Amino acid sequence: MAKDKKDKKAAAQEPVRAPEAARHSAKETPRLKARFRKEVAPALMKEFELKNPMAVPHLHKIVVNVGVGEATQNAKVLDPAVNELGQITGQKPVVTRAKKSIAAFKVREGQPIGAMVTLRGDRMYEFFDRLVNVVLPRVRDFRGVSTKSFDGRGNYTLGLHDQLIFPEIDYAKVDKLKGMNVTIVTTARSDAQGRALLRHLGMPFRA
Repeated sequence: MAKDKKDKKAAAQEPVRAPEAARHSAKETPRLKARFRKEVAPALMKEFELKNPMAVPHLHKIVVNVGVGEATQNAKVLDPAVNELGQITGQKPVVTRAKKSIAAFKVREGQPIGAMVTLRGDRMYEFFDRLVNVVLPRVRDFRGVSTKSFDGRGNYTLGLHDQLIFPEIDYAKVDKLKGMNVTIVTTARSDAQGRALLRHLGMPFRA
């Protein structure tokens, strides 16, 4: 009996431990994602007279793609592109392969010809934030991006001439300049909605 009382007293003195998940501090919400919820979404609802918050267009995913034509002759030239794309996006790239053989370009089906990364969630918002606020302003003689690169369904593709505009890339370690395409996929129902969404998120469209 005395032992039971002693055990209960010891248990009462032990600190109450929070569940494992609760002990880990929650990851901070990306700045742009929080801004979308507080400012952009209400503005879009008003602009397009949307009554249902679920109908508000938002970012779905961002696909960053690099093509390396020389890889058809030497597969090793693909390694630097994969490494640099990983540094830029913070995510491991997937090697893209030719879907069919093209004799004129000496391309065989299944041959590695580039790399790509698909960003979703917080990483997507963080990448977009860096793209419009840090990367694009580093482009020489930058006067804004074209408004004509939408696909008719609210998705936007942006072409970048080289990887050096990303601050994560060390100029001294770059062997060759590589262009890339950044495709921003949205849930917009039209180009007008997609353009408004990206404009509110900070995309510097050309006047």
